[in-house]
Amino acid sequence: MTTITPFHPRHDGLAEDASRYVDVASLPWKPTPTPGIEMKVLMQDDASGLLTALFRWQPGTQLPLHEHVEVEQTYVLEGSIVDDEGEVREGDYVWRPKGNRHLARSPGGALVLSFFLKPNRFLEGEHAGKELK
Repeated sequence: MTTITPFHPRHDGLAEDASRYVDVASLPWKPTPTPGIEMKVLMQDDASGLLTALFRWQPGTQLPLHEHVEVEQTYVLEGSIVDDEGEVREGDYVWRPKGNRHLARSPGGALVLSFFLKPNRFLEGEHAGKELK
């Protein structure tokens, strides 16, 4: 299994089963396919699709219709995210089963920690058919 963690000099030469400590504050925010949403990748395994990341949503951002290919989990650190099924607010958690499809929006902005077993697949818009990466 090839697991990717953000580079840190302390990771050089570590045993495969050693812990990896990530200095999250020093990681850059990188754009996602959706304008207004940026991410910091905390851990990623390309072979399986496993991804753990922080996502920063600007106020008014909407994530197009997408499907959760496997279980997705999100903990909201700041703000809230809304869809047709409900709203997850600061300090709350939501998980979505494989096959869940929805639009998500953040009227006031949000900072969330999300865990994916496989990347989402976009179903509409210019990124239809592509995965969240």
